Amino acid sequence: MIRHANGLGPRAAAASLAAALALAPAATLAQDFENQVAARQGQFKVMALNLGMLGGMARGTVEYDADTAALAAANLVAISQLDQAFHWPEGSDNIMLDTTRAQPSIWEDFDDFASKWQDYGTQAAALAEVAATGQEALGPAVGALGGTCQACHEAHRGPELN
Repeated sequence: MIRHANGLGPRAAAASLAAALALAPAATLAQDFENQVAARQGQFKVMALNLGMLGGMARGTVEYDADTAALAAANLVAISQLDQAFHWPEGSDNIMLDTTRAQPSIWEDFDDFASKWQDYGTQAAALAEVAATGQEALGPAVGALGGTCQACHEAHRGPELN
């Protein structure tokens, strides 16, 4: 079983995330709503940058470099380990804000969302294990990670913003 930096396995980490988010409404009162949304969007931009670099290496459109691949994969793992409690305040969905694609289904079925986030973390860790071993290993691992992103996007991300 893959263990995250916090020592928890996938199920325990998902339960921990869900519990933390259940407590988030009280904690978010002290946080700046706009900064919370900006932090969430920023983390996804960093994910896209790193996954794009790895995808380019896997496809051969970016020259493979083991050190860069390892760094990008480590960044993806680090993001997966960020506590998400402050990134998802109530009212930060695409019904309430025209600056986000986050659908209300995230809050309506948070267990599903948390499970998908956990899947992302598991696949990011698997990618990190092979990223520096060569271009051949990169493709399947990037594809598996991309599949976790796709699953969440299909369930919880709205259409492109205008």
